[in-house]
Amino acid sequence: MKKELPYILDFYDKSIALEIRNKYGYSFLDSLRKFLYSETYRMLCNPALEMWEFSPLGIFDMWEAEQVTGSPQNSLYLRRD
Repeated sequence: MKKELPYILDFYDKSIALEIRNKYGYSFLDSLRKFLYSETYRMLCNPALEMWEFSPLGIFDMWEAEQVTGSPQNSLYLRRD
């Protein structure tokens, strides 16, 4: 899986940066930067978490939850309410 990880991350990077840009109006580069410096991105980079099982919209929801609450674990995709 280590070999495929850069390709998987590239897909998520572009998809989520576009979602951030479309929703919040930042430039693509600023959107990408905001995602790359997030805890959500650090979690996505961790192969042990296998977060590529989530859709890009699920990862985007985690990023938004992190922006609002300070933690991606508050996302509906991770909580078990």
